[in-house]
Amino acid sequence: MSDISVAETLDTAEKKAKQLPDPKGYRILCMVPKMESEYESGIIKVEETKRVEEQTTTVLFVVKLGDMAYKDETRFPSGPWCKEGDFVLVRPYSGTRIKLHGTEWRIINDDTVEAVVEDPRGLSRA
Repeated sequence: MSDISVAETLDTAEKKAKQLPDPKGYRILCMVPKMESEYESGIIKVEETKRVEEQTTTVLFVVKLGDMAYKDETRFPSGPWCKEGDFVLVRPYSGTRIKLHGTEWRIINDDTVEAVVEDPRGLSRA
């Protein structure tokens, strides 16, 4: 890759990053991980199946915390339940859903997080 294309790629990535919503208050911005395009058996999933899996996912990747997330010491006496860079478990359909450049994002409330998972691979909704 040439220096020019690397610079263009970085510039494009930076512009896209600036388009991300900035969560306010006790909200958390999360990315929905990409769904696998095929089952373990090798059968390819249809687009509708991937769309439904994306909508009902229980695993999110924490990108940014709002300025007041986990600040209420009465509700969170032991501190934050998660941090940027964590994979978290939430209920299906949680949060406000948006799509940006083909990637689904969610804005959830800080108390929506039910667990932090080290490695989300293999997790699926039961």
